[in-house]
Amino acid sequence: MKTPHRIAPLVEDGLVDTVLRQLMSGKEAMVYVVQCGDEVRCAKVYKEANKRGFHKAVDYTEGRKVKNSRQARAMAKGSRYGRQEQEAAWQHAEVDALRQLAAAGVRVPVPYDFHEGVLLMELVADEDGEPAPRLNDIELGADDARRFHTFLIRQVVRMLCAGIVHGDLSEYNILVDAAGPVIIDLPQAVDAAANNNARRMLQRDVANLADYFGQFAPELRDTRYGEEIWALYETGKLQPDSPLTGTFKADETLANLDEVMQVIEAARREEAARQARLAGLPPEED
Repeated sequence: MKTPHRIAPLVEDGLVDTVLRQLMSGKEAMVYVVQCGDEVRCAKVYKEANKRGFHKAVDYTEGRKVKNSRQARAMAKGSRYGRQEQEAAWQHAEVDALRQLAAAGVRVPVPYDFHEGVLLMELVADEDGEPAPRLNDIELGADDARRFHTFLIRQVVRMLCAGIVHGDLSEYNILVDAAGPVIIDLPQAVDAAANNNARRMLQRDVANLADYFGQFAPELRDTRYGEEIWALYETGKLQPDSPLTGTFKADETLANLDEVMQVIEAARREEAARQARLAGLPPEED
């Protein structure tokens, strides 16, 4: 097929030999199958911000690190330069997340290069070398549904242990090759420690899995892995191999209000005494 203009720079630089065909067009990007030497790979071409269908981007970009203070100020002001930098940061987020997650043992496509807004990465293929189907395109029995669900919950745990929450995980961005599920589409991945929305997003990701696989194994809809996983994470106890039960009981112990007020009052008096010493005043009487 004719080389899309966004991929032309990769052809000129020798990173891509030929564009074989378009694979898909999504809300964030268009994906092409390309020939790179002896290998067939994917080229993901990110859509410009005003052409993307992904909403509430601010929820996902909260807490992302930037290169320097000038970049941060420009992004906060929304200047032309700031918008350009914000767009570049959005696109680089997937590359960074893929590299970090691959190192953590999460099944994601291998990223090879990122050039001119195009991500060159592994083509996840089936046994015949054709692009692997998405999870929602294959038929599942109850046993396979349970097996895939267990595997993906463990992948969510590995991601969180690496400090990342997918943020948009569903049957539409999971491919299935001969070895099982592969997680894709990560430009909206969030920093679990720096983003105030991380807990809600993780629990939504896990709920999406339970809802989808629950069509084939109804008992999965009653599991509460999201709350269980986050509770372990918050207390610093989450490990890639942490035992999980799928159950969760919130701590409903009521705080002793009298004790809380005593602590607050003691802290107030201590601060008042410190301020009095600094000002050379007599201490506050009981």
